[in-house]
Amino acid sequence: MKIGPKYKIARRLGAHVFDKTQTQKFALSESRRGGGKRGARPKAKTEYGLQMLEKQRVRFTYGVGEKQFLKYVKNSVASKGTNTVQDLFSFLESRLDNVVYRIGLGASRQATRQMASHGHILVNGRKVTIPSYQLSKGDKLRIREGSLNKALFRDLAEKVKKPLPNWLTLSKTGNEWEVTGIPVYTAGEQMFDLASVIEFYSR
Repeated sequence: MKIGPKYKIARRLGAHVFDKTQTQKFALSESRRGGGKRGARPKAKTEYGLQMLEKQRVRFTYGVGEKQFLKYVKNSVASKGTNTVQDLFSFLESRLDNVVYRIGLGASRQATRQMASHGHILVNGRKVTIPSYQLSKGDKLRIREGSLNKALFRDLAEKVKKPLPNWLTLSKTGNEWEVTGIPVYTAGEQMFDLASVIEFYSR
């Protein structure tokens, strides 16, 4: 997915959707801008416009193209009898590139997407080069043996010290991670509203 100028996109979406825009440098840049043009009133957005912004926030947060994202939404809606919002969140969080990001192997999802596509990550002992590969409960991840000596994984012990989500578990040996649960969506804890996104596509 081609993203474009991250600072500009983050300002438009009104959210820190990239790791790059969650830094002190970005905050300083915004304070110098003084909130935009002086005397300019922000145009009130319609409900449709607000829902569109929520959709874009989610897409850019996970780095998912429109076609792929629409597929996730359709699959979530098609799962009748379940929580559509929860299903959509699970699809997004269970992507291989996102799980590798949650583990802490990369500073951004863009970085972990490259790790996956270059074959550095093994899933259940097999090399997987598809960043959007869907992981399930019981799947185990580890770094490919031949990749461990690369600069990409330097200071590995420090990188993986970050607390893991409660649906991921690090092995006692410290070199393998297992999906032991399901990512649970809690409204208000994310920087986006998935219910609004579902409503957008239900129009």
